Amino acid sequence: MLDELDKNILQVLQKDARISNTELARRVSLSPPATHARVRRLEKDGLIQNYATVVNRKKAGYDLLCFVSISLQLHDTQQVESFIKIITEMPEVLECHHVTGEYDYLLKVVTRNTESLEDFLMNRLTPVSGVARIHTSLVLREAKSTSEIPLS
Repeated sequence: MLDELDKNILQVLQKDARISNTELARRVSLSPPATHARVRRLEKDGLIQNYATVVNRKKAGYDLLCFVSISLQLHDTQQVESFIKIITEMPEVLECHHVTGEYDYLLKVVTRNTESLEDFLMNRLTPVSGVARIHTSLVLREAKSTSEIPLS
């Protein structure tokens, strides 16, 4: 269970993972050695999975953000595992979620433009064994995008 100090540490790190241990300690009102020990424990316990740099996709040349819904023909273990293995190796796929409802999987996908989206859909995704149906939604504007988990 997370105590208030752990929550404070995680909230600060979610906003700025590059913060120094000394500054983190100051912000959470704890000594630097105690703060360092808590961060290491949070890492060891798996609450902190990794540290990442968030890249501005548009400035990196990826103008299209899409959500792609996929239905599989069959739901046997082998086909599902094969589908997941192939999808996780596609760099355009940022996220892959097994969902309930009309479709089986929801993918968050980035591409440079409509031509690269067409190539991705027609030449890479459609030929994947077991894919029965694909529905693509283009994002017109990102109203909110965050990876911060609310801890309060």
